[in-house]
Amino acid sequence: MSTEPRLAEVTDPEPAQEAARGTDQAVKETLEDYTLRFAPRSYRRWTPMVVATTALGGIAYMADFSIGAGIGLAHGTGNALLAIAVAAVVIFVTGFPLAYYGARYNIDLDLITRGSGFGYFGSVITSVIFASFTFIFFALEGSIMAQGLKLGLGLPLWLGYLVSTLMVIPLVIYGMSALSKLQVWTTPVWLLLMVGPLVYLVATDPGTVDRFLAYAGTDGDGGVNTASVLLGAGVCLSLIAQIGEQIDYLRFMPPKTDANKRSWWTAVVMAGPGWVVLGALKQAIGVFLAVYIIAEVGASAAPEPIQQFKHAFDAMMPSWIVLPLAVALVVISQIKINVTNAYSGSLAWTNSFTRVTKRYPGRMVFVLVNLGFALALMEADMFSFLNSILGFYSNCAIAWVVTVATDIGINKYVLKLSPHAPEFRRGMLYAVNPVGVVSFVAASGLSIAMYFHALGDTLQPYSPVAAAVIAFVLTPLMAVVTKGRYYLRRTDDGIAEPLLDEDGNPSAVTYTCHVCRQQFERPDVAACRTHDAVVCSLCLSTDKVGDHVLPAAV
Repeated sequence: MSTEPRLAEVTDPEPAQEAARGTDQAVKETLEDYTLRFAPRSYRRWTPMVVATTALGGIAYMADFSIGAGIGLAHGTGNALLAIAVAAVVIFVTGFPLAYYGARYNIDLDLITRGSGFGYFGSVITSVIFASFTFIFFALEGSIMAQGLKLGLGLPLWLGYLVSTLMVIPLVIYGMSALSKLQVWTTPVWLLLMVGPLVYLVATDPGTVDRFLAYAGTDGDGGVNTASVLLGAGVCLSLIAQIGEQIDYLRFMPPKTDANKRSWWTAVVMAGPGWVVLGALKQAIGVFLAVYIIAEVGASAAPEPIQQFKHAFDAMMPSWIVLPLAVALVVISQIKINVTNAYSGSLAWTNSFTRVTKRYPGRMVFVLVNLGFALALMEADMFSFLNSILGFYSNCAIAWVVTVATDIGINKYVLKLSPHAPEFRRGMLYAVNPVGVVSFVAASGLSIAMYFHALGDTLQPYSPVAAAVIAFVLTPLMAVVTKGRYYLRRTDDGIAEPLLDEDGNPSAVTYTCHVCRQQFERPDVAACRTHDAVVCSLCLSTDKVGDHVLPAAV
């Protein structure tokens, strides 16, 4: 098994070896990250279905129930269900090409973004956006868990926030191996606790369905209108960046072959864009449970998942077991998603920091950074203004994901101006590619202005539509205007061995990096500028003077 390179910023092999002796702990912490690079075939030992189950386990979050409830309470069931459906279609369509590239070429969304219109440093912007997604949703899930701990154990909220933050740290140290076990073993219990109450309520009291379908909301008359649907869809679309967390698992898919292609495709679709099917169902269930609670006890507790499931369990079982089961569901859900949030967020922060500073401090530093941001949001009571945060954030997330998806689908396959195979190594890419950066900045900037009423109240609900349309139109337009010249700084990485094998999978041929003396597979290395040798992608990223980085090719 390959391990993370050690202090690759040192340009001479001897100092690198000496410095490496003092970094054993950092190596242990980052043993399974493959933070800045391709995930090697030697490490990808899981079957497609195990990878898919692990990836889907990460969407066990309770936020969907709160999001659905909030939209339903404000706009009514009809508008809420349409909003959820519209957002789900957009998320599925844009997520498909990203999931395919992550699984096929075994790289995460940041590495995909680099070669899909943003450039080596340009994608730092989107790494920060993705990291923000992880700590915003960590804070949301932590808030929900704290509500459960307060109701079940009497813990004050501030202490519940702290407990929900600290408890995930031991689970994210070793990455995929620990996470795969956690997700596979907890998923059946989680599904049973989530689906059981819904089935019971519908079966024993059909009137709950009629009340659910007839609910008009606090801001409407029960009729369907475009503004309400788009406002609700904008909140749901804040989850569009979830595809990044799915890809953090999908990059560990085994090579696609004739023997496994059916299970491979099933796993990619199910755990890639398919995550949104379960997500949309949870949002709809959130609307249902909120309407049920309103009929039973009033609207004040309706958006809180712990209250939703407490009242649902109360209808089907003895009172002494209701609260423990509701708390158990919330705690299991929070752990399942927040280990993923902490893991993916730490990768994104590490990725950005290393490229900008050319230093690799170890992922655990950024686990703590991400958790610190999340804890601050929780203590600031972000749950009370949830929809406002998500509505604003969705504009940035939509602009990013649609830009990358359009570059893959249109610029690579239709216009053929973007290189077909993804590239992520320093020296092979331009620092900034205007195709993605300009499209993203324009789409997110204008849609955010619309969201804050800068272009009038009438256009405000259309900000997520603007983000998607502008990104979709500008991305191919910028590729045509620039003639695709800013994608690759050079096309030859100095190694004769092909990047892909005969099946189109990344080659498993190994090379030894002459800086860190570790072995890496073919897609993760490039020829050295100053030595007759190869250098791994992390050593290239941390090369402060550029001795090993290949020059631009004319």
